Amino acid sequence: MAHENPKASGAHPVILQRSSYPEYLRITEILRKETVGGILLLIAAAIAIIWANSPFSESYFAIRDLEFGYEPWHLKLSVGAWASDGLLAVFFFLTGLELKREFVAGDLRRISRAIVPVAAAFGGVVVPALVYTVVNLSSPDTLRGWAIPTATDIAFALAVLAVIGSHLPGALRIFLLTLAVVDDLIAIAIIAFFYSEDVHLTFLLWMILPLGLFALLAQRRPRFFGSTTRGPWLVLLPLGIVTWALMHASGVHATVAGVLLGFCVPVLRKSGGKPALPRPGKPGLAEVLEHRFRPLSTGF
Repeated sequence: MAHENPKASGAHPVILQRSSYPEYLRITEILRKETVGGILLLIAAAIAIIWANSPFSESYFAIRDLEFGYEPWHLKLSVGAWASDGLLAVFFFLTGLELKREFVAGDLRRISRAIVPVAAAFGGVVVPALVYTVVNLSSPDTLRGWAIPTATDIAFALAVLAVIGSHLPGALRIFLLTLAVVDDLIAIAIIAFFYSEDVHLTFLLWMILPLGLFALLAQRRPRFFGSTTRGPWLVLLPLGIVTWALMHASGVHATVAGVLLGFCVPVLRKSGGKPALPRPGKPGLAEVLEHRFRPLSTGF
């Protein structure tokens, strides 16, 4: 029997339909590439700069300031706040995983190699703060902003590094990665201790409960969460969201929750009941979760 022509029968061709699973795998694999993430971020930033400085800038700021969320949980935030406090926490979670992996199982597990980028990161924090302080000594109103030049925008630093990273030696790339990450973690710690106003200790103490449960499950059942697809999404992700929400409600910078959650995930795998370094084909849980959550961070 000849197939009926859809156009002849009056049927409308399907233009938008659910993508197939192979197509989904292809897209996620593309988004896992650091170069793709860096290019997407730089393009989006360029569009945002042009839009915010164009005659249509009012629409840009209207979208940025649009609020939504659940007020009783202190989660009625603007789109800009959801991006800087919410989505950026996912980015810091993956960054925490990658940095911990380098310190536990990578080249930086040797103190002789780790000390140089860490010392450079501290220098990158202290020197700009001192210069700012000296310049603003005569202005008490602006002196309080001494921490502003200490922060490296890690998202853009890593985006540029990802784009040009293929042309850099591996050792230099690890050095720059560690420098950017540690520098930003120090800046976040400064914000948490010196600039977080009205810190609510009750929420901060409650935050320890889901964080501790997240760490306990990840440490005790790494094989389960590494071998099942739904386990991390149904168990670890809700605990991570609760941890983030309580951290945000406490008044401390919410991205700190992403870093803490990333540090709670084990890097080493268990072999014969003993911890062993990850290797090709036998990754640790940190590497598995990074592989699964990378497309989410890159895409959004």
